[in-house]
Amino acid sequence: MTEPDLYEVVNPATEEVITTLELAGTAETDAAVARARAAFDTWRHVAPADRARLLRAFAAAVDADRDHLAALEVANAGHTIGNARWEAGNARDVIEYYAAAPERLFGRQIPVAGGIDVTFQEPIGIVGVIVPWNFPMPIAAWALAPALAAGNTVIVKPAELTPLTALRLAELALEAGIPEGVLQVLPGRGPVVGRRFVTHPDVRKVVFTGSTRVGKEIMAGCADQVKPVTLELGGKSANIVFADADLAKAAATAPYAVFDNAGQDCCARSRILVEAGAFDDFMALLEPAVRGVRVGDPADEKTEMGPLISAAHRARVASYVPDTAAVAFRGSAPDGPGFWYPPTVLAPVRHDDPAFTEEIFGPVVTVVPFRDEQDALRIANATEYGLSGSIWTRDLGRALRVSRGVEAGNLSVNSHSSVRYTTPFGGFKQSGLGRELGPDALDAFTQTKNVFISTEE
Repeated sequence: MTEPDLYEVVNPATEEVITTLELAGTAETDAAVARARAAFDTWRHVAPADRARLLRAFAAAVDADRDHLAALEVANAGHTIGNARWEAGNARDVIEYYAAAPERLFGRQIPVAGGIDVTFQEPIGIVGVIVPWNFPMPIAAWALAPALAAGNTVIVKPAELTPLTALRLAELALEAGIPEGVLQVLPGRGPVVGRRFVTHPDVRKVVFTGSTRVGKEIMAGCADQVKPVTLELGGKSANIVFADADLAKAAATAPYAVFDNAGQDCCARSRILVEAGAFDDFMALLEPAVRGVRVGDPADEKTEMGPLISAAHRARVASYVPDTAAVAFRGSAPDGPGFWYPPTVLAPVRHDDPAFTEEIFGPVVTVVPFRDEQDALRIANATEYGLSGSIWTRDLGRALRVSRGVEAGNLSVNSHSSVRYTTPFGGFKQSGLGRELGPDALDAFTQTKNVFISTEE
């Protein structure tokens, strides 16, 4: 008899084991798919008003459990308590937002000769969702909520490192009355469970958030069955600061645009581009802001940045800052247990430096000067990624020109926002395929059926 595949879930701030889980294998994955297939035959036919009611109940259950969910995220992912509360609230908001969708999945009546032509938005079937470790709770909700609203059944594979909030969301769904088999969470390894989502013919769509390398593998595998995918992949976003901007505000907020979640964010503005005439002034303002970032116990209300997720990831981040690196200045980080790394600013750097071109996924930011708008766009767009970014200027015309010129899917002027549950989120180029959140997400979980009814005798 094969020994079970056990995995120790570790608190990244203390390195203590929280719990041990048994990971699913191929047989368990196939059994989950069979349950989801049986549940789909019923769930898709639940009346829209009833499906909406169940999703509202699910959102209410998440709302009532927010403190517990936040505590799980602090312990399992090392997120600060403030961030974790926001994430639990975001999961609730996303589920509540899509609870309105079942009664609004409108088709069309198209004028044609000889009859009536109508369209229907039909569910796809079983959706396999592969969730990353950096934002495990909200990203799970971004996929499962619109998928369930559209009448699909969902199996979520959380990252091995951070499964606890996804498991709790599945419990809350059952408590709210979502039928068995409609939403399942299956802890397992990517090459086992995730790959089976790709190869199993009854899984009709895969949603993946993670690295561009793995996203390409998933897309290639799904091509064999012409299986649709939504991919949210890597990023190397630019924070473009013009000389006419409010430099004090731009410098004060820049650390939080990249060091939030210890830089483990595909939207992190990890390349700061500053107009040459303002470069020295900006750097003088940036240094105290970086040194002032409070790094420590994520359960402490005053903490602004927690640990990295693992020792292996910390070593990867550190590899981008060798002893010869041009470190302009650093913040501080705790000693002792935990996977800590200090906020780090590199300047000056070459445009071909790996720290400037590759996604570090940690609290390391590079700063370079630019000459003018065209130079800023050239530097900002000289990357295979195109997920997010910020533009700082008081000139509205420039803000619009540069926004249209930056090759990225989510831009913010004089702020660093990337995610609102009411607006579409996704990347250009190798940052992904498809859109999550907002009204656009429902298109990713439905397929259009066209029906012609002849009226001729």
